[in-house]
Amino acid sequence: MNHWIQERLKCLENAFNEEYCRSIDRVSQEVARRFQAGHTLFICGNGGSAADAQHIAAEFVGRFQFDRPGLPAIALGTNPATLTAWSNDHEFATIFSRQVECFGKTGDMLWVLSTSGKSRNVIYALKTAKEQGLITIGMAGNDGGIMGDLIDYPLFVSEKNTPYVQEIHLISYHRICEQVEIELFQNKNPFN
Repeated sequence: MNHWIQERLKCLENAFNEEYCRSIDRVSQEVARRFQAGHTLFICGNGGSAADAQHIAAEFVGRFQFDRPGLPAIALGTNPATLTAWSNDHEFATIFSRQVECFGKTGDMLWVLSTSGKSRNVIYALKTAKEQGLITIGMAGNDGGIMGDLIDYPLFVSEKNTPYVQEIHLISYHRICEQVEIELFQNKNPFN
């Protein structure tokens, strides 16, 4: 057990290098700036990443560390009627891109999570977001997989093991939520 924990900590230490931490800061600043300008954040992923998308949206809409006004964040995988109707009548690969097409406005944000970096429905969502003028944030293992050219703000790690990538993602998006909250509502920050 101790060996396993040490390996997990080593993986996290490798992931959270100086460059990656600077990227987290850049994402936090951009998300805060766009929220402040009245834009919406859309988030999507598959499986555990879909659950992470919901988690991120909940942190922004609700609260992270302290009470404050809500921020407009929407997880795209949360409406089963939309997901099942669209994937049954059309194709599963476009379930997120269809929603980006419907709801995304120029200046909004699309944040995608993919442990592999090659989920087709995430790739299509990114392409639609770029066409519609949304900025894109991408979290992925596998050095970003095939989504690299579609991401404005990459948070890629070299880890390939899905649960380990998810652990990195959790810590990363918690830090982003914390930084955005402090940036926008610092006067209410209990840690000042």
